[in-house]
Amino acid sequence: MMTPARYLVTSALPYANGPIHIGHVAGAYLPADIYVRYLRARGREVLYICGTDEYGTAITETARRQGRAPLEVADEYHAVIRDGFAALGISFDNFSRTSRPVHTAIAQEFFTRLHDSGALRQATSLQLYDPELQRFLADRQVRGTCYHCGHTDAAGDQCEKCGKDIDPLQLKEPRSALSGATPEPRETKHWYFPLGEWQPWLRDYIATRKGWRPHVLGFCESWFQEELRDRAVTRDLDWGIPVPLPDHEGKVLYVWFDAPIGYISSTVEWAEQQGRPDAWKEWWLDREGTKLVHFIGKDNIFFHALLFPAMCEAHGAYVIAEDVPANEFLNLEGGKFSTSRNHAVWLHEVLARWSADDLRYYLTTILPENSDGDWKWADLRERVNGELNDNLGNFVQRTIKFIGQYFEAQVPTPGEFTEDDRALLAAAGAVGEQIGGLIEAYEFKRALRTVLELSGAANAYFQHQAPWKLRREDPPRAATVLHVCAQVCAALSVVLGPFLPAAQRRLWDLLQVESLAWDAAGEPLLAAGHGLVAEPTALFAKVTEEQIEAESARLSTKTEDAPAAAAEPEEEPIPELPLVTYDQFRATQLLTATVTAAERVPKADRLLKLQLDVGGKPRQILAGVAQYYEPEALVGQTIIIVANLEPRKLRGEVSEGMLLAATDGDDVVLLTTMRPVRSGRQVS
Repeated sequence: MMTPARYLVTSALPYANGPIHIGHVAGAYLPADIYVRYLRARGREVLYICGTDEYGTAITETARRQGRAPLEVADEYHAVIRDGFAALGISFDNFSRTSRPVHTAIAQEFFTRLHDSGALRQATSLQLYDPELQRFLADRQVRGTCYHCGHTDAAGDQCEKCGKDIDPLQLKEPRSALSGATPEPRETKHWYFPLGEWQPWLRDYIATRKGWRPHVLGFCESWFQEELRDRAVTRDLDWGIPVPLPDHEGKVLYVWFDAPIGYISSTVEWAEQQGRPDAWKEWWLDREGTKLVHFIGKDNIFFHALLFPAMCEAHGAYVIAEDVPANEFLNLEGGKFSTSRNHAVWLHEVLARWSADDLRYYLTTILPENSDGDWKWADLRERVNGELNDNLGNFVQRTIKFIGQYFEAQVPTPGEFTEDDRALLAAAGAVGEQIGGLIEAYEFKRALRTVLELSGAANAYFQHQAPWKLRREDPPRAATVLHVCAQVCAALSVVLGPFLPAAQRRLWDLLQVESLAWDAAGEPLLAAGHGLVAEPTALFAKVTEEQIEAESARLSTKTEDAPAAAAEPEEEPIPELPLVTYDQFRATQLLTATVTAAERVPKADRLLKLQLDVGGKPRQILAGVAQYYEPEALVGQTIIIVANLEPRKLRGEVSEGMLLAATDGDDVVLLTTMRPVRSGRQVS
């Protein structure tokens, strides 16, 4: 696709049933903000859309636990989430709510068009019914004994203890979470979207996606291993968008269906706010001119890469996603974020203690673009101090301070440039295009590293040229060196904007400019004689050890104060095995492998069938990890395998090797690499 007429960028709608944490920010919001800020700096026409998702059982269950109305819960957390994003500098053009009338109208129109065109089908199914409240129950509103592990308080959609999916109709001793009554299975009619009928179209659609991340394509391909099933579009619930059909009282649109339509309704709302109510149409109805990009976490790939595109194609009018740069997950101090254990860094809380610069910088350096990342407080201090302060901040402050002290705070007039001067100026001139290319390829970590590489080279140049000596021994040469450094400061100020917009504004204030154009970064940006701030303040503040200790203590206290989790299993003794010789160990070939597809093995609760790429050669392995990993979560991951095991048959399937994993009590953790590595690499 050539440069589009406009870019329509969305971030996944967060549920308004609680605050968001930095793991959410890393997945769908900071990467999108970097992208749109860059596009705006290049003068591209871009619209960044989001809002809160306020329907479904996630909201009603929170409201039930808190004894509040669902809208009251949504009101509170919409404001918390909105204000947190604003404080972090996430620059939405519109941040809406799915509970607003504009969304109801758009979602109902979407449903009606599918219904009237015959794109939906109606079917009867059994669902649990609360006889006391006289209402059908959503899966999460049913509790009972898990038929997998015997846990006595399993939810009707998934057991919190064993992690397995639950069919609420098969729960033992089921009870309504709303009234405590024993629910009854009753027939109910619902409308379904026949996704299987769209599978050939989806295959062609995915096949034409150029440059998509491997784990996103792998995830989609894993779904194509079996026929896609029908997806319910309606459900029995009293909180949601009413189904716009006669005789459908008590039925609402399923939240998965109406939530992505929220991107459209948020755009409609934006157009109304602009006083141009039809302006949304050029963004959503021009398939040739609009590039639609969905930023999401990997748990939303199915809905944005398969389901919503099929819905839009069935509707027939709306733009379809050009790219879905889904991120992997972010961990916290080596463990998963857990809202139930309060093991999280909540955005609205951390912004009261930390600058947006520090948070945005560190998050960008650890973005889980192709593999899971890990937030570590000690690492944040090391990076902010060593990279932001000692590298970028140090160079800027030294340059402007020297010019202020020895050249009357004016950019010096240069003499003849040396080879070193020209090399650094050339690097500064090229940095805009380099970083732009990386951002447009969604390689945000590499783009930020490129900024730091330029400031690192400039620091080395400053140190080598030693202007503090030149000002006495060779003043004209000192003027030339500081002129070069001033131009690099200006170039850095331009490319810093998408990542750290607040720091960019402070740097522009130090340089005494209102703004500098991205596309002018390859030219001298500051004329000789241009005035700078005479006494510059530090661009960034150092992070202290006390700050990190306080955060570590706060995280420990939060986890201790959370509801008690199941007791940790006692440590099992490590079995003593006979020693092997070095040659015996060398006979085992360990290789890296990329999972290209994964699926469950029928009638085998523990087995997953994995399709692997091992150095360009396909291979199949069966692994007993189905209790610990969903198949789609493994697609795109790098694992380590024993490659020279004799093949063996399991459940009628051939397994050509063994993957490596660690057992920790009742958990099994696959071994992987700390950084991306090509498949088929030797492990030793």
